[in-house]
Amino acid sequence: MFNDVAVAIRVLQRRARVRTAVVIDCDVHQGNGTAEIFREDPSVVTVDLYGERNFPFEKVPGTLNVPLPDGTGDGEYLEHLEAALRRVPLPADADLVFYLAGADPYEGDRLGRLALTKDGLATRDRLVFAHCRAAGLPVAVTMAGGYAADIADTVEIQARTVAEAARLASV
Repeated sequence: MFNDVAVAIRVLQRRARVRTAVVIDCDVHQGNGTAEIFREDPSVVTVDLYGERNFPFEKVPGTLNVPLPDGTGDGEYLEHLEAALRRVPLPADADLVFYLAGADPYEGDRLGRLALTKDGLATRDRLVFAHCRAAGLPVAVTMAGGYAADIADTVEIQARTVAEAARLASV
């Protein structure tokens, strides 16, 4: 019903706290709402890695979409992520990155259809945070989807994302 990242960006823009933002969406479902909201808005860059055969079934073009086949594991996913982060047109005047750190690409997720391990997801987080840090961009992290059969797996994945963010912030 509500796109929290889009609302946050618009509020920050209206308050003149952010001019240009980047959304790096690593939830397994395409961020079609985000892509649609910012489709004609050059002040927001969207980068989205998602399961190509997963919901929503009608995809919306974003700045950079990376559809992935079912069963994509750590190696292939991380290669695609690194390539996307190298290609992403980070605006020189970007003020903030919103990182949607989905737990649903996990191999044990009931809805995800991708096959990342917990270590693969932690590596994903490190890559995103390191890329943003190298570009001098602050990051706001949102915990995105996670539907593991055992809720403890989702909690562990999300806790590792927070721990990785904290570790890099203290370096």
